[in-house]
Amino acid sequence: MIIVGDIGNTETKICLVNSKNKITQRFNFKTKNINVNLLKKTFKKINFTKFKIMQCLFSSVVPKSFKIIKIYFEKFCNVKCFELKNLPLNNLIKIKVNKKQVGSDRIANALGVLNKTKNHIILDFGTATTFDVLIKNVYHGGVIAPGVNLSLKTLINKASLIPKLDLKKTNKVIGINTVSAVRSGFFWGYNGLIDNIINLIKKETKKPFKIIITGGFAHLFKNSLKSKVKVNRDITINGLIRATSLIKYNK
Repeated sequence: MIIVGDIGNTETKICLVNSKNKITQRFNFKTKNINVNLLKKTFKKINFTKFKIMQCLFSSVVPKSFKIIKIYFEKFCNVKCFELKNLPLNNLIKIKVNKKQVGSDRIANALGVLNKTKNHIILDFGTATTFDVLIKNVYHGGVIAPGVNLSLKTLINKASLIPKLDLKKTNKVIGINTVSAVRSGFFWGYNGLIDNIINLIKKETKKPFKIIITGGFAHLFKNSLKSKVKVNRDITINGLIRATSLIKYNK
């Protein structure tokens, strides 16, 4: 059994994975709340020795939180903790850009769909809305756009007359009040942004792609986009599971 986890700007996911690479337990945290005491309380019932958990692997875009998690697992659980970007990734995937400039969550996403015969665009609705381009087993880079939820919260915080609201799918473009107008602007605005970026990637590369979407708003947009898309909530975790094979090269 191993532990894999993704430390994002907003949310952190930690999963226990069995010998058949199946997720057996999931733990979600708000990244800003992570501390050693919280981790002790969460994992106090798990006997790491009994389950023969000797190592864990994380993708992280928040170095401070990864440091806390690493201290917890190595000091209190005797489990060696690795960060994805420090592994010899070229043994699995060719990265045509400077990997220091690519979030390790995005690399994990690419690993999660890696296929030597198919091309993928991975759209991740996270704190930022990211597009990553994978042509067969070569990572070519991507696009970073403002996150849907972050943009919505910023507008609400900056505009006094806009009330707090959740984003929902809307069939009508023209809003009849402030709430419906904002929902329409964000839903159809991002829908258009996504369709346009996907089309531009196809035009620039002259390649066909399978489109994989993940993250908090994946299900909201999956049926409204012009391209056929597939939702995969566990793409990041699946990529980390695949990358654990590289740990033996990093000891």
